[in-house]
Amino acid sequence: MIDYEKMMTHVRRHPFPLVFATISGAHLYGFPSPDSDFDLRGVHLLPLTTIVGLVEGEETVEKEGIYDGLEIDLVTHDAAKFFRLMLKRNGYVLEQLLSPLVVYTTPEHEELKAIARDCITRHHAHHYLGFAATQWKLFEKESPPRVKPLLYTFRVLLTGIHLMDTGEVEANLRILNQNAKLSYVDELIERKLTGAEQGVLDAADVSFYRKEYDRLTLELETRHAASKLPEIPIGSAALNDLLVRLRLGENSTR
Repeated sequence: MIDYEKMMTHVRRHPFPLVFATISGAHLYGFPSPDSDFDLRGVHLLPLTTIVGLVEGEETVEKEGIYDGLEIDLVTHDAAKFFRLMLKRNGYVLEQLLSPLVVYTTPEHEELKAIARDCITRHHAHHYLGFAATQWKLFEKESPPRVKPLLYTFRVLLTGIHLMDTGEVEANLRILNQNAKLSYVDELIERKLTGAEQGVLDAADVSFYRKEYDRLTLELETRHAASKLPEIPIGSAALNDLLVRLRLGENSTR
């Protein structure tokens, strides 16, 4: 269970007004261990006086630690930085923005989610291919191999495949596997759900998972090549308009 009221404590203590705050990481992906921390992500709004002045504002606010018995890793970006990332092939920010695990929201958050549809392109496949490759290297070099990087590898590959097919961002591996129907994914999830964050695997399984990694990588590459998603994002003007209104304070974010 997620204690949203305890999470709200960090919203109230944030040094800047927030546009939204959601939970990402293993809780969003559908496989939190009993000792998984909470990845709190969001967008904050630097004051106009900071933006136009000489003092450089905090584009990114990071804080981690144990608060009220919860291990929390908080990262928020100023709206301008976050909006620029939305216009790149960055799947992270889209997953954070569209996370159903909402701690704090505003009307501007809802507007931003609608704009996100116009920021998705076929080239987001490169983000997921790159992240999968990084996680797979991490998985292979460890002895004994851990469940966590393997689940992250398959999660991002299936998220990328789903995105190329549907234009929708889905980060929950349990939901993704309802369509993929990979029996080993459900088994791996159960191992992580019932074990520790650093749970390990039998080294003998690695060859099987390597074949699956190669197969799903090829499938994502194939779906990318055939995708009908746009080549470039078309949400720039809408993001600019929202940012100007936020900066001028036409809408209250707290």
